[in-house]
Amino acid sequence: MFSQGNFRVNFNVADKSDLTFPIADRDMLRQLAAEVAEIAARPINAEHRKLWYLHNALQTKTPLILCDPENGWNEIITEDQIQCVNDMARHWEFYLRKQIFWGNQMGDDYVVEPVFGLPYLYTETPWTVAGSHHQVTLHETKADGGAYHIDTVLESYVDIAKIVEPKLAIDFAKTKLTLELANEIFGDLLAVRLDTPWFWSFGMTDEFAFLRGMENLLFDFYDEPEAVHAVMKLMTDKMLARLEYLETNNLFSLNNDGTYVGSGGMGYTHELPADSFAGHVRMQDMWGHAESQITIGVSPEMFAEFIYPYQKKIMDRFGLMNYGCCEPMDDRFDIVKASSNLRRVSVSAWADRGLMADKLGANYIYSLKPNPAPLALAKLDEDVIRKDLRENLAVTRNSVLELIMKDNHTLAKNPRNLTRWVEIAREEIQRRG
Repeated sequence: MFSQGNFRVNFNVADKSDLTFPIADRDMLRQLAAEVAEIAARPINAEHRKLWYLHNALQTKTPLILCDPENGWNEIITEDQIQCVNDMARHWEFYLRKQIFWGNQMGDDYVVEPVFGLPYLYTETPWTVAGSHHQVTLHETKADGGAYHIDTVLESYVDIAKIVEPKLAIDFAKTKLTLELANEIFGDLLAVRLDTPWFWSFGMTDEFAFLRGMENLLFDFYDEPEAVHAVMKLMTDKMLARLEYLETNNLFSLNNDGTYVGSGGMGYTHELPADSFAGHVRMQDMWGHAESQITIGVSPEMFAEFIYPYQKKIMDRFGLMNYGCCEPMDDRFDIVKASSNLRRVSVSAWADRGLMADKLGANYIYSLKPNPAPLALAKLDEDVIRKDLRENLAVTRNSVLELIMKDNHTLAKNPRNLTRWVEIAREEIQRRG
């Protein structure tokens, strides 16, 4: 099974020891790249691209639909479909087949671009505590969709000074080799470019929980408030230092295009980069994203004191911001709206949809995350799906709405569940008018 990133395949987990692709692998990749290029040239992609530009400028009335089934991709494109032999080539093949599925079968508003984006190849150590007897739990989605247990690494706040931030090791030489290889194989078919998702969220509370343990952290907001502030400040300083390193060394890429941003939506916007942009990508030229879904049990007052002020220091450095993921934003939106660059707000399946529609109005993108659970059943209950969509569409009539189907751990091994959901969503949008 392949490790999925947001709208990506994680190329960094591929075996990079052998970048000699057999002739058959190269032929297969070229065949798929040619198909992607043909799909990208279709007029529908230009239409969708225009819609996203309007949508991100808060100028659309008709909801947009976007699907990223995450682990469900491993049930759409099964390993037996992958024909390449070299491990890196297999990851590239998986990515190209995803683009083809989006273009030919998904039916959503995704834009297939004639681009093959490669990340810098790098490794990164996790946050940890020097001298701890416990091994830090890796903060990553398992390829099989399984769960994990978080061990406490920061056993006492006496050890704050021993906290070790992540270390980034970029393999520039191997990155150069993969870029040359991709250009050699795809260069006449697709635009090959470096495009690295260095961050998803700078919420920092996930990382805190992976140090302290979830239960301990929730008690700490009450029992150890000064220590919680100290760790949040430490993480904020280190996160900013990392972002400044990437910015200074020109390692960022613009995400004002078909890049997936936040926890839903595509990045197309004419508002980025900043007017002062001169070719060197800075934080102010980009979309950023923050969330704190892991602290759903924390009160709004504690969120306002312990979490948001630290996030805001980073959020303020970016051109446009997305906020939220699975946490209901009902009682947090009035806090995070203090960020003047906030544009997209996640409305999860656990939020009060009507209340969020009133709060967001037409001033923010209402990024609705419909419940993915119905798509995990062997037989799709279309009545349940229609009822949920009709209720959501009714309360968001005056919203700048996007329907983002994601967080699918399984599609019951039936990709038709996903494409049929898109068809039903289209029908219900048309029915609402």
